[in-house]
Amino acid sequence: MRSALPKVLHPVAGNSMLGHVIHSARQLSPVGIHVVIGHGADAVREQLAADDLNFVMQDKQLGTGHAVAQALPALTAETVLILYGDVPLIEVETLQRLLKLVNASQLGLLTVTLDDPTGYGRIVRDEQHRVCAIVEHKDANDAQKAITEGNTGILAVPASHLQDWLGRLS
Repeated sequence: MRSALPKVLHPVAGNSMLGHVIHSARQLSPVGIHVVIGHGADAVREQLAADDLNFVMQDKQLGTGHAVAQALPALTAETVLILYGDVPLIEVETLQRLLKLVNASQLGLLTVTLDDPTGYGRIVRDEQHRVCAIVEHKDANDAQKAITEGNTGILAVPASHLQDWLGRLS
């Protein structure tokens, strides 16, 4: 974005991108909202400080799984909803539907079908249409790159499995 302002603080429709995400999260009445911060952490804290937010520092930006792992000790809810500060216009109704998919052993994964999914991780499914893998674009072979279903990264996860699943990330 070629700006000193952290990406998540850029305004969209009268609010910062992260402000929109937090507003949507609040409408779900969560047990807690944990905001993982790194680059521009002080500016994010200053602009968005509120009693219902717990800021968690991620010193090295090593991906979403690492970010979630930083927040893990503070998580107390049965279900964890993983959102992104730079995806501001996700509808609350979409998140509510995603949360309804989660049960004690399965996660809910929000995907998107695109004509050109370049840059998105691809959703690889088996014959029963179950998700087998998410293959990042840079790691995908030609057959996987032909898949048009992409990973948004937005997940609803049973907290009881989160630590184990994070440990399996490669």
